[in-house]
Amino acid sequence: MKAPQQLVLDMGLANGPTLDNYLPGPNAQALDHLRLWLGQGSAARSPLPMYVWGESGCGKTHLLRGVRAALEQAGQGVGWLDAKSTDSVAFDANWAAVLMDDVHAFSSAQQHAAFNWFVNAQTHQMAVLATGSLPPADLKLRDDLRSRLGWGHVFALQALDEAQRRTVLRQQASARGIDLSDEVLEFMLTRFSRDLGSLMELLDLMDGYALQTRRAITIPLIKSMMDNV
Repeated sequence: MKAPQQLVLDMGLANGPTLDNYLPGPNAQALDHLRLWLGQGSAARSPLPMYVWGESGCGKTHLLRGVRAALEQAGQGVGWLDAKSTDSVAFDANWAAVLMDDVHAFSSAQQHAAFNWFVNAQTHQMAVLATGSLPPADLKLRDDLRSRLGWGHVFALQALDEAQRRTVLRQQASARGIDLSDEVLEFMLTRFSRDLGSLMELLDLMDGYALQTRRAITIPLIKSMMDNV
C-alpha cells in the first residue's frame, strides 16, 4: 500500500496549506503574529527571527508553508530548508525570508547550511522563521544555531482537541462541497491516525476517490478506496 502522502500526490488533489485554511484553536497568537508580519510589507517587516515548536500534528509545517505560499503569491522568493533537503543552495539576498522546517531533525550538513543562512539573513535584515519539535534550549543542534533560534519570538503550539479536529474536518469538507456524516466522521477518527495532518490527507484522498468513482463519501467507499490503493 502506498503511503497516504504519496496517494495525495498521485491524485493531484491535495490543497496546499495556507494561513487562511489553518484553524488556530489555541494557537491564535502565532497565526496573528504571522499575519501581522506578512501585512507589514517587504520594506517594513521585522528582521527578528520566529521559532514555532510543538508535537507532531499541531500545525507547525502548515503555518510555515502558509507563509511561503503567501510570499510566493506576492511574487517574493524564499529560502526553504527542511530535514529532507539534499541540495546545497546558496543564500540569496533577494529572498523575502528564510524558512526552516523541522530543525530538530537537521543533519550536520543541514545545520551548517542553516547557520550560514541565518548569519547572512541577519546581515541583510531578513527574518528567519523556523519550526521544531522542542523549545530552542532543548534542541540537539550546534550551539551557535540553537542560540540564534531562540533570539526572537518563540511560540509553543498545542495540538487541537477532538472537538476542534471535528470542526476542522467539517469546515474543510464543506469547502469541498462534501456533506460529512457523523458516521463517516466517527469512522475517520477511530480507524485512522488522529493527528490533523493525517486526517486532512485522508479527506483529500476521499474527495479524490469519490470524484473518480462518482460515489458519495460513505464508509463502504472509504473501505473500497483503501482496498484499491
